[in-house]
Amino acid sequence: MNAIFFDLDGTLTDPKPGITRSIQFALRELDRPVPSEDELTWCIGPPLRASLKTLLGSDDLAGRALQLYRERFGDIGLFENQVYSGVEEMLSAVAGPDRRMFVATSKPVIYARRIIAHFQLTGYFEHVFGSELDGRNTDKTELLGHALRSARVDPAQAVMIGDRSHDMIGARNNGMAAIGVLYGYGSREELVAAGAQHLCATPWTLLDPIGQLRVG
Repeated sequence: MNAIFFDLDGTLTDPKPGITRSIQFALRELDRPVPSEDELTWCIGPPLRASLKTLLGSDDLAGRALQLYRERFGDIGLFENQVYSGVEEMLSAVAGPDRRMFVATSKPVIYARRIIAHFQLTGYFEHVFGSELDGRNTDKTELLGHALRSARVDPAQAVMIGDRSHDMIGARNNGMAAIGVLYGYGSREELVAAGAQHLCATPWTLLDPIGQLRVG
């Protein structure tokens, strides 16, 4: 049996407008300098509170910014998003009776499920794993450990696919294989340094390394 865990942001969908505009909204409300959307792309993927703390300098301000971010993101930013070209075709080709497919994202699960449903991708996945609004499971190592236990998956028979170092490190720390995608928001250097075993330039080219990692 194969178990395949997909990151969401930067792997299945391109969330740049919704995430960056919601960060801009939060910074504006706090009367802080507001970087451009392009200058905020580094915030896509890692746990958001940590990125907001980097921007604002304190836990207190990061917490206030996160509340403001969610005000906009939950109503508007959630849908300022699009599925990467080729993703649905790739999911259809990968899916099969001998494969279990999951989403594993640091994004709060209440948002992740709505995004997957909005883009009509729910049928491809057995379960969507994400963080909780109180901060639990934002760390990818913690999240993947929880997902593996909940789904009763042997990590030696599982692969994590994502676009940032956190995905690769989380996979390695849990004894999973790791595939990095280059069409998202992480660089080749970042992914290789974090332990990616394969790198894929497009969703369609994921088919080859997934086939190579087939087990059971």
